[in-house]
Amino acid sequence: MKILVQKFGGTSVKDDESRNAAKKHIIQAVEDDYKVIVVVSAIGRLGDPYATDSLLSLVDGDQSLLDLRERDLLLSVGETISTTVFTNLLKREGLLASAFTGQDAGIITNEEFGNAKVERIETEAILNAFETLDVVVVAGFQGVSEAGHITTIGRGGSDTTAALLGKAFKAERIDIFTDVSGMMTADPRLVKQAKFLDVVSYQEVSNMAHEGAKVIHPRAVELAMQAGIPLRIRSTYQTVTDLGTLVTNSEQQVGHYRLVTGIAHVSDLVQFTIETENYSQKIIFSLLANASISVDFINIFPHQVVFTLVKQEAKLAKAIFAKENINIATLENCAKVAIVGAGITGVPGVTSKIVTTLTEADIDILQSADSYTTIWILVAGDHLQTAVCALHDTFL
Repeated sequence: MKILVQKFGGTSVKDDESRNAAKKHIIQAVEDDYKVIVVVSAIGRLGDPYATDSLLSLVDGDQSLLDLRERDLLLSVGETISTTVFTNLLKREGLLASAFTGQDAGIITNEEFGNAKVERIETEAILNAFETLDVVVVAGFQGVSEAGHITTIGRGGSDTTAALLGKAFKAERIDIFTDVSGMMTADPRLVKQAKFLDVVSYQEVSNMAHEGAKVIHPRAVELAMQAGIPLRIRSTYQTVTDLGTLVTNSEQQVGHYRLVTGIAHVSDLVQFTIETENYSQKIIFSLLANASISVDFINIFPHQVVFTLVKQEAKLAKAIFAKENINIATLENCAKVAIVGAGITGVPGVTSKIVTTLTEADIDILQSADSYTTIWILVAGDHLQTAVCALHDTFL
């Protein structure tokens, strides 16, 4: 049995036109003798009635009095509605299809409501369905605990659902359908010269996704990499022969060795600087950890710590430090730019090119860090587009 997993995001199922565009990819897969597991997100985005953020707004959003279990009960509805609507469309087309909730699909999680961890996938129900059906449509983003409570698995959960199912069923491929044609070398809204990427490695696309490229959730990439299953990032609205960007092992990449694959970015960050002569580093980071605040872009010096937070968590951190009488200096509206490429490893001169490029553009580097495949720099948010375009010109 050949199994293919296809995931369609919120913009791919938002209306009849989008769902009909998605439908043609499923029909093609069935005609190619695949059994297809289709994973769908909630319909549309904020403002659309059944989108996740729209459902959350019904109960006062982040100010809701519901506990996390009750919120999961509400938020799972969006994917359930999308699953049944999409299945009805496929049945009208004459496809042998059935709708499955996360529970129906055997997705068993713990009870960390709002960000549940999938403990296992019981494959029997879907395999039994494939004895008489060609397509199973599964609600993304949701599962069920051992006690029978509905759970959600965090933002980007539909991508993760697709990857988990692909791994559990040893799928030949996982296709992630979205409203763009695949991965680009940079955000085309910022860089008009951004180029389409035919092939990228798991590591590269995971790093770019972590650093702001939003076409796929990094957890999904990591799961596919563990299972050795190729991913394709494709456009719902292009033809069935347009296969988008292939995500695979680095040794299977294009013949030449790229130094840099892409430039990604994250905006709306706040930089914190704290002198540690009067406050231990342990206390500072313990306060943040106890508040479940995720710290990014950390530089630790003997008498100073510097780090960044997203805007929402920065507000909470400021209140915590004020309560503890810890003096802080903050710089608002910062942006992190990531230069990503498997070819960076061990190559001298990359940092020199970055510094030269930004110096010539009169852009100050506020912080920097690096790994084997990524170099990060922090700049003022007002300089983001100039920085990304200049670095793209230099490396790509």
